[in-house]
Amino acid sequence: MGVIKTIEEINEKIAKGKAVVVTAEEMISIVREKGEARAAQEVDVVTTGTFAPMCSSSAILNLGHTKPRIKLGGGTCYINGVPAYTGLAAVDVIIGATALPPQDPRNRPHPGEFPYGGGHVIEDLVAGKDLVLEGTGYGTDCYPRREIKTLFNIQEINEAVLYNPRNCYQNYNVAVNLGDKTIYTYMGVLKPHLGNANYCSAGELSPLLNDPLYRTIGIGTRIFLGGGVGYVVFYGTQHNPSVPRNDRGVPTRPAGTLAVMGDLKGMETRYIKGVSVYGYGTSLSVGIGIPIPILDEEMAHFTSVSNEEILAPVVDYSKTYPEREPQVVTEVSYAQLRSGEIEVNGKQVKTGAISSLAAAREIAETLKGWIEEGKFLLGQPVEKLPGTESGVKLKALNERR
Repeated sequence: MGVIKTIEEINEKIAKGKAVVVTAEEMISIVREKGEARAAQEVDVVTTGTFAPMCSSSAILNLGHTKPRIKLGGGTCYINGVPAYTGLAAVDVIIGATALPPQDPRNRPHPGEFPYGGGHVIEDLVAGKDLVLEGTGYGTDCYPRREIKTLFNIQEINEAVLYNPRNCYQNYNVAVNLGDKTIYTYMGVLKPHLGNANYCSAGELSPLLNDPLYRTIGIGTRIFLGGGVGYVVFYGTQHNPSVPRNDRGVPTRPAGTLAVMGDLKGMETRYIKGVSVYGYGTSLSVGIGIPIPILDEEMAHFTSVSNEEILAPVVDYSKTYPEREPQVVTEVSYAQLRSGEIEVNGKQVKTGAISSLAAAREIAETLKGWIEEGKFLLGQPVEKLPGTESGVKLKALNERR
């Protein structure tokens, strides 16, 4: 019978400073050299990382009460000129990463002009800068004030919570343009006639690609989020585990997603960055690292997946948007993408990443250090993500058994 561990046992080793922790990139070499059985015996935790624009991100702020009090709920709120949603309560507001000021261009900006939006507000908040708050209320007996304009910073408000409904996509499209004109998308500028190919994933370092069937990542998992500690709080919007997978269980289409949450007051601007996407709008680049406990040989198998074994769909964005149905042209591996050039329809196309591999590696290494130092224990999921018990048959595992 192979090695079997529990999260509790691994946490005991972490607390004693005896846990063996490696990054996902390091795990590939360990499994190749020693095999899955020995790797499962020797390694306790594999750390992963990703850093990329994640549009479905937001900050929930409790601004605190003024004297006299104002009810922003039902009124308006602007932070540095960017609108925040007020329909929660008197001084609870939400600002989304893609929110734009009314005066900013919502289509293609002029050359050299990039919009300032919600993602930048969130970054500036984390940086500790003073932000301009402008708000209106309609006045009630208990909240009589009707207008406010003041400065505030993150230390002066009650709570600042990062809540992201859809982060950490499990695989994603490679964007190309087969049309006749340049198009401006959330995947960047796409030149006509296969002028370039953009992708957004850390590949073999990406969290959900190292736990493809969500065996250890679930609701309650403790994670590295934006330079601080956060949690998986639910499955993300557009979570879709029922997609084609290879014989390792790795999806070949966009699949699982995570909803995550954490305290913005403990985060760093190094891993929370406002993003301007030319001709599209704004977003927020978020750093996420997830530790994966090596419970058995199967988890050693999953966490040794390499870029050569992960395929992504090449999608024609001149047709996919706004027609919605993905026009998949071909599939390519992340090893091919990382080489700087792929072949599409017989043409050599240069590739570009809108995610940062260097930052993903830094996140995985940082999280590894936290665990080795006993500063970060693994969170026991209280609920599995949909798709965990999907009945996916893994040909490679079955053949070995």
